[in-house]
Amino acid sequence: MHLPFCTPHRRRLGWRTSDVSNRRVSRPRRIAMDGASDRNAQEEERKGVDEADFANYFCTYEFLYHQKEMLEDAARMNAYHDAVMRNAKLFEGRVVLDVGCGSGILAIWSAQAGARRVYAVEATRMAEHAKVLVEHNKLENVVTVLEGTVESLELPEQVDIIISEWMGYFLLRESMLDSVLHARDKWLRPGGMLFPSHATLYLAPIVSEEHEQKVEQYDDELDSWEYFVQRMQQAYGVDFRVLSDRFENEQRKYFLQTARWADVKPGALLAEPCALVTLDLSTVTVEELKTLNCPFEIQISEEKFALHDLDGPEELQAFCGWFDVDFRGSSEEPAAIPIKLTTQPVEHASTHWGQQVFHVHPSHLCVPGDIFKGHLRIQRNRHNQRLLDVWMDYAHTTQQGDRRSHVRCFYIE
Repeated sequence: MHLPFCTPHRRRLGWRTSDVSNRRVSRPRRIAMDGASDRNAQEEERKGVDEADFANYFCTYEFLYHQKEMLEDAARMNAYHDAVMRNAKLFEGRVVLDVGCGSGILAIWSAQAGARRVYAVEATRMAEHAKVLVEHNKLENVVTVLEGTVESLELPEQVDIIISEWMGYFLLRESMLDSVLHARDKWLRPGGMLFPSHATLYLAPIVSEEHEQKVEQYDDELDSWEYFVQRMQQAYGVDFRVLSDRFENEQRKYFLQTARWADVKPGALLAEPCALVTLDLSTVTVEELKTLNCPFEIQISEEKFALHDLDGPEELQAFCGWFDVDFRGSSEEPAAIPIKLTTQPVEHASTHWGQQVFHVHPSHLCVPGDIFKGHLRIQRNRHNQRLLDVWMDYAHTTQQGDRRSHVRCFYIE
């Protein structure tokens, strides 16, 4: 769906925004700690935000309904609240930087846990709401809300803790982790802490009720195109067949290669999940994040397979991806009570991230003991660095020893 303007929409549902040129509005403005910058200039420059980046990403975060959706995510809220409050001793007397503070909730909790100073940075006008919320909760003497990008930030001191909710679909969509790592390298003191401190990606094979529907929609579009070509020739004397392959590729990408948000239930899994990669946020670099090569090996599980009550082979119709993040403190100051936020398939109370489903067409017939082994490569889309291309290069080895190789490309938009 193409949005002609920066229209509010639900977070991370993959709606497409209109194409905007990559020209910058103006030179990025440094965030002044004294608040003396001219307000009109601030509005025009959008606090150092690239115009295309604002239209395609930041604009969605300046609406309260959008923040409300995230604040209503109980798993998200409980994990962050527990990570801060159950490890309050790590925050007592410390300086905290909240990157992408949104409503300001993490900054407020940090202050309530005893932080001496909290700098809450937000690139959108949501900063105005955050400031009001901070003042209403009588924490303005501790929390300073700064409107602008963290890349344009100037602080009077180093910080002890960086806290941020930066995760996107399949962990890395949106590339907000780049900003957290920029802040880490510039503002975090040696031995300082990141909340969260680690992140892990997972992959599992599933059966998908949506798979057949997507294949049927794809086939229907191709049939519709054939009728369209005939009509154009008969009614207007123009032969559109030369574009048939291009149309087919376009529809294949949309229906069969674009990853889908889903609320997957545990019973859909055909095997135990495979941990693809774990990122240590204290050491990982932006360059490493641009392309991740993740080996995987998955064996179809007798236990999982039995849940489907089948006498013969089952269809592996898709792979499902999700992530965990951990709040462990640092090696110098480990959290007394480590906390985990997981987005794994659950029966109830799933997160707003859901899971990403990569439909496989044609699907694989499999039985317990079959092995899927290969590599998954995650790289940034060359047209929009906040979106992801996912390549899977793997072999399916059956119980009989038959082996077939497959290469598939998916898009997380």
